[in-house]
Amino acid sequence: MSQTIELLVRGMDCAHCVRAVTQAIQAGDPSAQVDVDLKAGKVRAITSLPRERVEAAIRDEGYESVALEA
Repeated sequence: MSQTIELLVRGMDCAHCVRAVTQAIQAGDPSAQVDVDLKAGKVRAITSLPRERVEAAIRDEGYESVALEA
């Protein structure tokens, strides 16, 4: 079952960052829909992965994330 996860991610500033974060999430869930807003520093993922796995994938790429409350 998919869920929407929204995070603030610090340290993203270029297309490489977008690609790295997107690919990290999709490595765990190839069907994940990932939207990265560089200007706002936000990542929105529609995925079957639990929030903890998404945060770990982003952290493993070298970025710090903070959950956005709905």
